[in-house]
Order: sequence, then structure tokens, then C-alpha cells
Amino acid sequence: MTLKWVDSLEIALELLEQYPDVEPETIRFTDLNQWILALDCFDDDPSHCNERVLEAIQANWIAEK
Repeated sequence: MTLKWVDSLEIALELLEQYPDVEPETIRFTDLNQWILALDCFDDDPSHCNERVLEAIQANWIAEK
């Protein structure tokens, strides 16, 4: 499974699995961006990310926590 920026829920679930003890509300977007890019299953152009994309991923992560 390869994840793209549009897969906000799936990315959030991967982050939840990778970082179960992290409170997603406390993460800076710069860190969130780096963590997403470091996911083994993530494969998309880093320049296609923006604040709105990161907000959607963070919101899904919060909802799933």
C-alpha cells in the first residue's frame, strides 16, 4: 500500500501506530511533515503538501486517538 497526501485518514492511522504515545495536538507541522515523509508506505511529492493537508491529517489522528 502506497500513501499519498490525499490519504489523510490512512496516514493518520500509520502515525498512530508509529507514535502511539504522542498527543497529536502538540505536534508542530514541521515535525508532522517530516514524520509523514519518513513513513515507509508514503510515496508522494513533498512539495504537494501544505498547511491544509497537514491539518486534515492531524484532525484524523486526533479523531482516531
